[in-house]
Amino acid sequence: MKTAVFIEPGKIDVQELPKPEVKNPTDAVLKIVRACVCGSDLWWYRGINQRQANTPVGHEAIGVVESVGAEVTNVKPGDFVVAPFTHGCGHCAACLAGFDGNCENAQTDDEIVGYQGEYLRFRNADWALVKIPGQPSDYTDAQLNDLLTLSDVMATGYHAAATAEVKAGDTVVVMGDGAVGLCGIIAAKLCGATRIIAMSRHEDRQRLATEFGATDIVAERGDEAVARVMALTDGAGADAVLECVGTEQSVDTAVKVGRAGAVVGRVGVPQKAEMNTNNLFWKNIGLRGGIASVTTYDRAALLDAVLNGDIHPGKVFTKRFDLDDVQAAYEAMDHREAIKSLLIVSD
Repeated sequence: MKTAVFIEPGKIDVQELPKPEVKNPTDAVLKIVRACVCGSDLWWYRGINQRQANTPVGHEAIGVVESVGAEVTNVKPGDFVVAPFTHGCGHCAACLAGFDGNCENAQTDDEIVGYQGEYLRFRNADWALVKIPGQPSDYTDAQLNDLLTLSDVMATGYHAAATAEVKAGDTVVVMGDGAVGLCGIIAAKLCGATRIIAMSRHEDRQRLATEFGATDIVAERGDEAVARVMALTDGAGADAVLECVGTEQSVDTAVKVGRAGAVVGRVGVPQKAEMNTNNLFWKNIGLRGGIASVTTYDRAALLDAVLNGDIHPGKVFTKRFDLDDVQAAYEAMDHREAIKSLLIVSD
């Protein structure tokens, strides 16, 4: 089967690898329909993080179940599914608490699997896979893109809003105008926020942010951004802040633009191990967040929101590529020519 493989920083290749088979009784093998490139993939693509050479890549996909292990009963061959990156088991303490992103049984072996390929061996398939009604052919191109975001990016944006405790009537600041930040805007609106301030300095992303529900755009950075948000909120600050970047400056700004008692929902992978928590103390600001609870959120709210046409997060895919052109897909995101690159794998 064709699979995207990391060779070295700046280089992704499509190679023929053995088609996966069910290895554990909790596995399923999926035929991938669509996959995509994540902003976090750029970390090792750019050489910022280390990654083992010659390993399959990708962690977002939708597909059709081809075979299942003996302990898988909730999905069967032929089912159309969202394949969350989290692989939650559904019965450990973390999953039962609603945090399947921290599943204690997510890793059942050491094999590195990649979603950017024709087939995928999916672990903990019985609970973690999210069934989609019907078949891929029942959906439009745009709907398939919306469904694909439920494997990670839309759920991660929702995690930011959920952990920031966004509620009806809130004023929310969203740090980051990448795909996760844009999905965070959708999530904030879905949770009832009436004012959403998007921190963005790129015109194409500003337009999409406004379409998704942003009421204000702040292009400034650092202290100027803080001053601008404070001016927009009459000096009060935001009720909730979604931190969708992970840089030191973004986290620092997120804390400073919150009102007293605000909560920062942090989903940007931290790029610095340390932070000064004293600013949290002096303003009674809470800091939460981490790895998204993809299966939990998809089942609770997001799948229905997509199926009902209430949200259209698939618009974050601004360029599309065939699997054979995966190198170009990474380059488009690396060069900021695409907000998020879509990979068409099969019909």
